[in-house]
Order: sequence, then C-alpha cells, then structure tokens
Amino acid sequence: MKIGITCYPTYGGSGVVATELGIELASRGHQVHFITSSQPFRLNGRETNIHFHEVSVATYPLFEYPPYDLALATRMAEVADFYSLDLLHVHYAIPHSVSALLASQMIASNSMGSRRRNLPFITTLHGTDITLVGLDPSYLPITRFGIQQSHGVTAISAHLAERTREAFGIDGEIEVIRNFVNCDLYVRRPELVAEMRPRFANDDEKLLVHLSNFRPVKRVLDVIEVFARVARSMPARLMLIGDGPDRSAAEHLALRHGVQDRIHFLGKQDDVHELLPLADLMLMPSQMESFGLAALEAMSCSVPAIATRVGGVPELIDHEESGLLYEIGDVESMAAGAIALLNDPARLAAMSEASRRTAVERFSTESIIPRYEDYYRRVLERNA
Repeated sequence: MKIGITCYPTYGGSGVVATELGIELASRGHQVHFITSSQPFRLNGRETNIHFHEVSVATYPLFEYPPYDLALATRMAEVADFYSLDLLHVHYAIPHSVSALLASQMIASNSMGSRRRNLPFITTLHGTDITLVGLDPSYLPITRFGIQQSHGVTAISAHLAERTREAFGIDGEIEVIRNFVNCDLYVRRPELVAEMRPRFANDDEKLLVHLSNFRPVKRVLDVIEVFARVARSMPARLMLIGDGPDRSAAEHLALRHGVQDRIHFLGKQDDVHELLPLADLMLMPSQMESFGLAALEAMSCSVPAIATRVGGVPELIDHEESGLLYEIGDVESMAAGAIALLNDPARLAAMSEASRRTAVERFSTESIIPRYEDYYRRVLERNA
C-alpha cells in the first residue's frame, strides 16, 4: 500500500507513535509518505520506503496567523495525486482530520488535475486532542466534524474510545488499536548497561527515570517530589529525559529539596532505547495518559513503572504485577511504593520480568502493526 502519514513532528507521544508506525510499515514493504511541517525527529532520513514532504506556509501581511491547515490540505492532495496514495492516516484530530477531509474532497473533485478518485483517510485519536484541546468550545464542533467525516477512526485505548463517544456524541465505529513498541530495539542488553550506567549512577545507587515533554499534564514536579523522598531513604539518582515548559520549575524544586546534584537533566534525546534500560524504575505520575507510551517503552526494557491510575494506563500496567498504580498527586504513596520495591531485589526482578513479558506478548510491533494493516484494507474495501 501507499500510505500518507501526517502528525506533529515534535517530541510527543502522537508524533512518536505515528513515526514508529511509518517505520514499521515501511519495513513490511509499504510505501510511506510523511506529510508534515518538518521531518519527524525519530526519522533519520535514510529509511527504505519512506519519503518526507515538507508543508511550507506562505506568509502574507494580511494573515495574523499563517493558515497551516490549508497549506497542509493542499500538500496532502498534491502528494496523494503525484504518488497515487491509497489512503491518508492522520494522527491527532486537530487540525489534521479536517485538512485530510479537504484533501480527499480535492482529489474526488478532480481539482488536482488528475483523475477523479476516492482518497479515504483515517484519524487516530491520541488523547489531548479529545480530552483537552478538542473539548474547548472553540474547537469542539470542528473536532466532532472531523471525526464524523473520517473514513476510519482509531483510538489508542478503550478508555479514549469511550471518552470520545461520550464527549463528542460519536456513535460510529472507533477501532481500538493500542500503542506498540519494537521489542527488538527496546530491550535491556547487559553489556550496554554495564558500559553506560556508570555515567549516571554508581554501583550502590538506584537509578530512576522519567520521560516526557514536561507539560503540566505530565506532573514532572511530582517526579521531583517522589525522587526527593527516595533519595532521602537510599543512594539514588534520577534521569529526566525530555524538555518543555515545566523544566525550569522542576530545576527550582530540585534545588529546594537539595537533590539537584543527583538529577541528570538530559533534555531531548534521540536514542531513548539506550537510556531506558539503565534504570531500575520509571516514574510516570501524569494527570492524564490515554495510554502511557513512555511506560511501555520502559517496560519493554525490563523497567517497571510507578504510575497513576488514570485513562488507559490500567490497560497497560497490571498493578502489583508489571508495575504500581496510585492516585494522582499521591507522592507519599508513590515514594513509599518505590522505596519498598527498590529494597526488595527479588520482587523488583519479578516485576521487571513481568513488564518485559507484557510488552512482548501484548504490545509488540508483531502484534499491533498487522492490526493497522488489516484496518487499512477494511477501510479501502468499503470505500472502493
């Protein structure tokens, strides 16, 4: 198949999932065309069967805000026409689903100068496009419209699918296809751990990790609070992977607790699959997670997560088996749980094995990518 993929190319879950999906599809022989404002950060530009098409927006004095959604629709239609794409797959409803709808209509009306044909598009819902941005009165009607007009809709968790039906009154099909991880790439390799871990922690120290875009919803300040309590109880260090608006506040809080010299602020990293296996525990105390991709990537590396019982996280983590779940903001319980687990090597080892097993058996690319392929075929067949 020839598939066009649009996503936000920045450091965030929806962009990561879309990019990894494109890479996996290309490895299975499909031709993948990324149509985005810049090259997705997890692409290196050398992948086979992957093409990148930049969306450029012309500036004009009349436009206070350049109309990116219209430029995107035009570029989608151009690429679809030139390369005879079979379908478009857009990630994050706003504004991508509406842009895809316009592109589909342009192709159907023969306005691109080629033959008139159907160009179905699929919208994948990732979370804040539904739970936060899409519910804003300024965007709710257009978000609902984009979802309703999509030829196929998927959600990354059953929780998100149900939330979408309730919040937007959607009674059509929403296919639940959960996030995935490449378990061959995200894996703990003892020789690499032995080489790299001393850069971040001594042999007698526990190493915790957090990975996010540091937005308020990720509650990175709770990460600092939990770690400060752990560090008072045992020798420990923390890796913070990512960057965003709450980084400065996290630095100030670390200073206040006197743990700034025990925290590695690593910023945005491309090779997180090499960093995650170094840790003993992941901290993910989010306000909301429609799935919890960062936790899944850690679990595939045999690193269990301390997380919040929100959204789709319970669909990923089995409490007391592959991780520990707590209520939002309960940093005392999270810290106590982390300390108890880190002080019990046998329990930690069992939970690490269960984390890896969960990733391999339920969320590997071998399990999930064929579901996307099957869904593509079903959408194409009913829109032939």
